[in-house]
Amino acid sequence: MDILTKAISLFFLQRQKNIEKFGQDTDIIQRRQLHALLAGARCTEWGRKYDYKSIRSYEDYRQRVPLQTYDDIKPYVERMINGERNILWPSIIRWYAKSSGTTNDKSKFLPVTNEILRGCHYKGGFDCVALYLRNNPESRFFSKKDLILGGSHSPSPLNAQAHCGDLSAVLLQNLSPLVNLMRVPSKRVILMDEWESKIKAIVENTWNKDVNSLSGVPSWMLVLIKAILQKAGKENLTEVWPNLEVFFHGGISFEPYRDQYKALIPSGKMHYVETYNASEGFFGIQDDPDNPSLLMMQDYGIFYEFIPMNEVGTSNPTVLPLEAVETNKNYAMVISTTGGLWRYQIGDTVRFTSLFPHKFVISGRTKHYINAFGEELMVDNADKALSLTCRETGAKVNEYTAAPLFILDKAKGRHQWFIEFEEMPPSISEFAALLDKHLQELNSDYEAKRYKDISLQPLEIIISKEGVFYDWLKQKGKLGGQHKIPRLSNDRTYLEELLEVNQREHYN
Repeated sequence: MDILTKAISLFFLQRQKNIEKFGQDTDIIQRRQLHALLAGARCTEWGRKYDYKSIRSYEDYRQRVPLQTYDDIKPYVERMINGERNILWPSIIRWYAKSSGTTNDKSKFLPVTNEILRGCHYKGGFDCVALYLRNNPESRFFSKKDLILGGSHSPSPLNAQAHCGDLSAVLLQNLSPLVNLMRVPSKRVILMDEWESKIKAIVENTWNKDVNSLSGVPSWMLVLIKAILQKAGKENLTEVWPNLEVFFHGGISFEPYRDQYKALIPSGKMHYVETYNASEGFFGIQDDPDNPSLLMMQDYGIFYEFIPMNEVGTSNPTVLPLEAVETNKNYAMVISTTGGLWRYQIGDTVRFTSLFPHKFVISGRTKHYINAFGEELMVDNADKALSLTCRETGAKVNEYTAAPLFILDKAKGRHQWFIEFEEMPPSISEFAALLDKHLQELNSDYEAKRYKDISLQPLEIIISKEGVFYDWLKQKGKLGGQHKIPRLSNDRTYLEELLEVNQREHYN
């Protein structure tokens, strides 16, 4: 460890000790979090509506406050954006994280209060470094530069009182000047909105710097790495940045990209640390380099609850506090936060791998989805886009499913749609182009990944022979109204099985 990193590391020692201790005190810490949240919002409109002043226990809270989705809180958020105060949270809220995935909207806007910004998101970043330094005492982390690759939406005004942007853009916009001294490229470059120009500018501003840490989404970082190598005329990143030692990654699964990173960064001193920092809050950090599980961070101003996956969507699901979960079961996550979210269902599912300390893996979403490249494509988006496309082309669809296809040597991929038509469109290529267009209109994350084919190529349609979906269900013993075709999947298991049946039908 160099002298500068060794000196700065002293500031992380106490936090490292605290993290080790609070893993055994989950129930105590979480109850304190709940009482602090209730006290902080007791005089808000929301707190008065549910009489937070009289809540004395978790049981009171669970019975009194209903579960929420974004559609439930949207009217409150719109009022906050328009300048009303003391609605969901007492402090003035000037920033909103823009995120896709709601049922009725292209984007949702999540409040980023000063409390959630400082006490959760930035605290999570601090803890990432604290745990990394604990695990890597030979690190030279603070003697070099950190390259942070942010999102696709630069901060923009919603009105005179409020601004929005991707969470990464909001975080970068509000970073301490001291942190900016260590970071490349400049704030002006990293907050550029046009992706193609942004990537070029980042390459020009960083390829000859001494970078030793990366932070970002694996798919987009891979695109940037290949652009850096092209600029430098090198075969691997170690030749460009010989002191590179860590990649803090999150947003999508790293597994599809792991082998590519190992090939492009052939260094025994390279480390990979997963984080779980969503628009709603910072939820986990990989604290053990030999274990892919994430450590649930209990003192970030978040109170956690969990719904067993088999009860998601039911009228009266079982809801459990963090202390009551079990290992190896899938749960949908519910949060109450200093960001003004109350019993909010974020749509993610987790599976705990250990308790006290609580460690987990992200097991998926509460509904079928594709998020192989950060596009967060939901079934609702797919259904609506397909309906619009059929309406415009005169086609009719019996069944369909879609899954990602990774093109490993190009750091990108595409979606493959397997469709059984009742009536074929006049042109499959026109149908595919229209479907792609409507998906971009309905989903801003898909639109960003499709921009100029940088990360996601145009979708591909494979035509199913008649009866293939029926035969596939019959083969599995799942004929009947209770068994449905999975519309979207983040892996290719269903699609490959269907393609096999389709191929078999071709020869019969």
